[in-house]
Parts: sequence; structure tokens; C-alpha cells
Amino acid sequence: MQTSNQELEKKEEDSVPSIVIAAPVRWWRSWWRSLSPTRQDRYAALAPLASVLMFMAAIIASFWYLRTEEVDREHEVLRRDVEYAQQRVRLRLLERQEQLMRMARDIGARDMRKADFDARSEALINQFPELQSITWVNDKRQILHSESAPTVSTDQLRVVGETLHQRETLQAYGHAREILQPIYMQESAAQGELPPLLQLHVPISHNSRYQGELLAEFSLDSLLRYGTPTEVLARYAITMLDERKHVLAGTPLSPRKTPTELLHWRALANEYAVPVAPVGPSLMLRAQAYHTSSGMVGNGLFWLVGTLSAMTSWLLLATWRHTRRRQRAQEALVAETNFRRAMENSVLTGMRALDLQGRITYVNAAFCQMTGWSEQELVGQLPPYPYWPDNDYDNLHSKLREELSGKTIVGGFQVRVKRKSGSLFDARLYVSPLIDAHGQHKGWMSSMTDITEPNRIREQLSASYERFTIVLEALDASVSVAPLGSAELLFANKLYRQWFGSHTEGHLQLVAQAGKLPVRNQPAEGEDGLMGLPTGTITSARSENAEIFVPSLGKWLEVRSRYLSWVDGRLAQMVIATDITQRRNAEDQAAQQAEKAQSASRLITMGEMASSVAHELNQPLTAISNYSSGMLTRLESGTLTPEQMKFALEKTAHQAQRAGQIIQRIRSFVKKSEPNRMLAQVSEMVSEALELVGIELRRRNVQLTSHIAERMPPLLVDAILIEQVLINLMKNSAESIDMSGRPLGQRNVELRVRPQLFETQQGIEFIVEDTGKGLPPEVLERLFEAFFSTKSEGMGIGLNLCRSIVESHHGRMHAENLYNGSEVIGCRFTFWLPLAPGVETTTLTTTSEPIKRTIA
Repeated sequence: MQTSNQELEKKEEDSVPSIVIAAPVRWWRSWWRSLSPTRQDRYAALAPLASVLMFMAAIIASFWYLRTEEVDREHEVLRRDVEYAQQRVRLRLLERQEQLMRMARDIGARDMRKADFDARSEALINQFPELQSITWVNDKRQILHSESAPTVSTDQLRVVGETLHQRETLQAYGHAREILQPIYMQESAAQGELPPLLQLHVPISHNSRYQGELLAEFSLDSLLRYGTPTEVLARYAITMLDERKHVLAGTPLSPRKTPTELLHWRALANEYAVPVAPVGPSLMLRAQAYHTSSGMVGNGLFWLVGTLSAMTSWLLLATWRHTRRRQRAQEALVAETNFRRAMENSVLTGMRALDLQGRITYVNAAFCQMTGWSEQELVGQLPPYPYWPDNDYDNLHSKLREELSGKTIVGGFQVRVKRKSGSLFDARLYVSPLIDAHGQHKGWMSSMTDITEPNRIREQLSASYERFTIVLEALDASVSVAPLGSAELLFANKLYRQWFGSHTEGHLQLVAQAGKLPVRNQPAEGEDGLMGLPTGTITSARSENAEIFVPSLGKWLEVRSRYLSWVDGRLAQMVIATDITQRRNAEDQAAQQAEKAQSASRLITMGEMASSVAHELNQPLTAISNYSSGMLTRLESGTLTPEQMKFALEKTAHQAQRAGQIIQRIRSFVKKSEPNRMLAQVSEMVSEALELVGIELRRRNVQLTSHIAERMPPLLVDAILIEQVLINLMKNSAESIDMSGRPLGQRNVELRVRPQLFETQQGIEFIVEDTGKGLPPEVLERLFEAFFSTKSEGMGIGLNLCRSIVESHHGRMHAENLYNGSEVIGCRFTFWLPLAPGVETTTLTTTSEPIKRTIA
């Protein structure tokens, strides 16, 4: 009993919302029934109008809310854009401030003279259009030097020798002198006078002692134009204002005129202003958004909704009139149906309707004319239809099943159709679903077009396209096509036939000589014997061009090859060969000229070292002369013993061999020869270079130290050219040390040779370091340019040839300065050469002590 009471109480609690909802409904029903029928009809007519009014009120509130949100969003975007533009202007001012502060520091440190000041000031003014003038003022407010842009008016020019006198300028001058920090000052200007300039006072001091200032003046108009981002200028009217809201630069928007005071809020422009840092509140950056038509669009939508609501009310009142016209509309519909039926019967496209079971429910006159069957003979037919060809039932049944299942093709499909007379024609069918007035799918509508004539024209066009190959006969390149797995020549143009005849041998010769796999007549492993096509991808063949020499023609040919599908479906290879004999001859001549330049460089190097070589040869020749004179003297005096003669002759022979070795090395270095790349030992190349360059280094009192790693693999190089690179680098290092005037203990050149990986490729690295004065940055940028030299007598081809030699051996070369803190203590030249393919590289991983050699 207790459980039943609880359930009853729960049901009453659950029914409370229903009672609350049902009470107004019951009151509404009782009030409605108490009205007379006339009032009920009147209120029933007003109910849609009330709904429309409520709808319009909701629309107005929505548009008002969206407009408010849009205004807030536009203002937020404006604020972000203005702050971004202010940051850009601030950065531009800070960059100029930093450059002027560097000039002030140089002036304070006595590192800048008038010529340097004029040059740097002119460069800054020409580079930055907002900078109008730079004036050097001493501690007595007297102008020492001044540089101005051409756009500065005569009244605003700073004259050398005059004293600053403007009140605002003097205040900023005194403030900058007190705090020794840059000060910005906005020059005041009345309406109609010269455009005001923004001044930057940068104090000049040395050891906290004031020495004057640099006065820079900026054009606010140029600062606004070049400092503000282009996208911000395109969206807003940007102006610069002073603290009294006077426009200093830019053009503000004029206030919009409104017809009534009620629309005064529309005249308020969406604007935002921020002070320009680091100038401060005396210079404001303001942006005003241009008026767009978005409000007009919103208002237009509002009035559109209101108009539609009014029309709805009018339509409700006009419903009864529509009822009277329905009968007349039905009669017009019958007439229209007859008109459309007549129009369908007049078109040339056949129309056919099917139900969901495939039964023909409708055909037009054009369909009957195309097939020859009458409407009575076709309507109600199930497949197979009488216009289907007898031998194509299976294909047409498959097409019909796809059609009935909804698998329609957008572009239609082609079928063969039989006329009643038995003749056939090509037709294209387009299928679309039939939907009734209730949205139910009732069947399919097909349109059929006779395409017999278009097919015939297409076949003729295809045949004429094949005849366009005649154009290939006029090409100045040989073109040939042959199928894979066959010796048949499918196509050959006129030039191919002139060179190779009408046989496939020329085609196969070009393919084989260009490095492609030859065409095989028998299917091998990995090929499909039925089709004669490779089972793997054909992209494994190299796609780059190959240059070959054909002895039978006496020509150099550039051969290009690609695979294509022939008209019969076979995979074929097309080869295009172009005569490049003239270009190759030009390249050979260029290579010969390069070899001559290298030989000339070696001769120039030895010419520069001629005095050192003469000094080196003078020592063994002097020794030979002394030994000979001594033997003659002792022979005349009768005191020469056989042991003394043997000793003197051995010393004489040794000195003669030494002189001969020096001459032999010089001859092998400077003689002209063709590039001869062969495996060469690194230690031998370095030793030969050290022997030759050691003469020059000893003459200049330069000590050479070499560190060569042991057990290094040989390099596939031209040894003479690599020696030339080493000699040039070490000789340049010695000259740099000599020109820098280093003391005897700091005149060192160090050569290090070691294994080194470069981009995962193994090779040998050569490093030449000196203790000279290094290279300026502008020289480093152009160091390897041809005919660029820092020597007054230099030709500027030494380092350019060195880099060309290294890169011709697939190596890399670069130079850099050596620093001790901020001081340049020397220069380092490094070049890297790769190992030859197939050379044993296990020695590169071994740890060994380098061979150290010192030449004093």
C-alpha cells in the first residue's frame, strides 16, 4: 500500500509540467470558443500577420546585433593594423637612430672626418627617403657640416657656420646634452607654412664628455609613406597628428553628410590613433577606415525580409482569389501539356521512358522515326526490345541492368540500334531518373541521338592526324621509332634515312652507343613472352641526354630516348638524334683555351719566383766553383792527395745533381701538356710542391710547417695541376705575410693534409694557413672572380684558376679569415678532393700520426 502511494506521488510530480503547459492551452481554447465566428475569422486572418510582424522584429534584432558585432570586429581589426603600422614606423625610426648613433660614436672617437661624414650622410639620405638632412653641430651650437636631400626647401636648409636658434630645437639640444641620450622633437608649424620636420638629436660624446650632436631631420610625409605597410595604406586613410590633433602628414577622411540627426551615428568614422614610439605623444599615428557598402548590403537584406513579410500577408489575403483561378489554371495546363507534346514530337532527339521493371511507357515521334517502329509497337514492350540487334543481346542486357540500377554515366554510352528495315546505326543514350510530383522515383527517361555521322567524321580525323607525321620529315633532327623485342622499324624521318638508310641498325646503334640497354629479339627472364613487353618498370632507363660520336657519319650527336605506346598498342622506343658537331668543336676549343690559361698561370708563377730560383741555383753553382778552384790551387802547389780529390769530386757531383733536380722540377711544372688524370700519391704531390715553393718561402724568411697524414689512398687527379694549386696558395700566403710586416717569430705558413668526409663522400682535405693580415670582407666576396686582384701587378687569374682546377676534379674550395677575438691573425684556404671510385678507403678510418715537415 505504501509503495502504491509513492508511485502515485511520483506520477503527480511528473505531471506538474504538463499541468503548467496545459493550463494556458485550456484558457486559450475557452477564450477562442467564446468568440463569435466573425471575430474568429478576423483573428484567424490577423494571426499570420502577427507571425510576420514577430518574424520581422526578430530579423531587425538579429541585424542590429550582427551590425554591432561587425562594428566591434572592424574596430578591433583597425586597432591591430594601426599598432602593426606603428611598430613598423617605430622600427624604421630605431634603425635610423642606430645608424646615427654609430656615426656619433665614430665622430666622438675621432674616427670620422668631414669626407667620411659627407659620404655616409649622403648614402643614408639617398637610401632612406624619409631622412631629409643630417647636421653635425658642435658643443657651441654651431653647425660644422650638413648634408641635405634635394627635396629640402631653401628655408629649411642648415647652413654651415650658423648657430641653432629655433626655440624647440634649442630645448631638445639642451635636453640631449644633459642626459647624453637621443631625443626626438616634433617641430611645430602653422597652417600654410613649410611642412614640419621630425628632429632627432643624437649627442656626440667621448669618455662621458659632451662634444656636440648629430641633428637628423625626417620628413613625416615620407616616413608615413615608406614606413607604413602597403596593405594598411590600402585599407585605411593614415595620417600623422601632433599633440593638438593637427594633421602633419597624410590626408584624413572628410566627415560623411547625413540627411537627419537620427543618422548622425553613421557619420562617425571608424578610427584609431596611437602615439609613435620612440617620439612620444607629440606624434600620433591615426587610421580612418574607408566606408564600405557592407552596411548597405545589410540594410538591403533587412528591407528585403520586410518586403517579403508584407508580401506574405498580402498572399494570405489573396488565397481565396487563387482558388477561383485554379480551374482556369487547369485548363491552361492541359493546353500547355499539348504544346509540350507537340514540341517533343518536333525535336530530332528520340525520347524513351521506362518504368522500374524496364517496360517502355513512352516514346516520342523522333524515336519512332529513328527506329522505324511505331508507338503502338514499342509501348508496353519488355526486353529484349525489337530495336536491339540479334547478336548484341548480352551487351544490351548488361547496359539495361546498369541503367535500371541507377549506374548512369554522365557522358552517356554508345550502343548499336537496329531499324525495322534491318539496318544498323550508332546511337548515344543519356539516362536520367523520372520523379513524380510527390518525389517518388517512377522510372527512367532516355534520350537517344544518332551519332553515325559524327563517328564517321571522327574516324576521318583520326586518319588525317596520322598523316601529320609528314611534319617530322622537315625536322633537322633524326627521329626513329622501333618496337621493343623486334627488329622492325616503325617510323623514320628523312634525316634518319639520309644518315642510316631504312634499316633498324642505325636506331639500335644509337641506343646502344648512348648507354641504353639494346633491344632483344628473344624474351628473357623477367619478360612476358606473350606480349613481348618488360614486366618491370621502364623508368629504370636513364632519362638524361647522351652525346656520342658516330664514326661512320663523322658527327657528334645528342641522343634522346623515350618510350611510347604505338598506334597498334605495342610498346615502342623513340630515339631523337641532333647534330651537335659545331657545339662540341666549340667546347673543345674552350678546353684548349683553358689549358693554355693554366699553363700561362704556371709560367707567371715561376716568373714571379725567378729571383728565388736564381738564388737557389746560385748555391750549388758557387759550391761547384769553390771545389774546382780549391783542387786547381792544391794541384798547382802539389799538395792535392787522391783522398782530397775524391772528396772534392763527390761534393761537386752532388751539387751538380742538386742543381739539375731544381731545373728538372721547374721544367716539369711549367711545360705545356694535356690534362692527364691518373692515380697519384698525395705525399709525392705535396713533396714536389714543397720543393718548388720552399725557395720562395726561404727568400721571404717565412717558415713552412706541413702535417701530412699517413697511409692515405691515392687520388685520381692531374698531379701537375694540383701542385699548381698548392704552390699558388702557399706563395700567396708568403706574400701576404711579407706585406703585413710580421716579425720573424710570426712569419709562418702551415700546410695540413688529412682525410675528410664532405656530404657523406670520402676525400682528402688540403688546408693552407698563414699569419698574414687576412682578407677584407669585400675581397672575400669577389676572391675567386676572374681578373680580380688585390695586387697592383696581379692579373687576377691565379685563384680563379685554382678553383676551376679543383672543381674540374669534382672538389670544393673556400677561404676564410682567422680571428683572435675581433683581431684578424691570418687566413685559411681549404680545398677538398674526392677519392677515385673503387679506391680502397679503409685507410681513412685508421688512426695514424701525421708526417711533420718544417722548412725554415
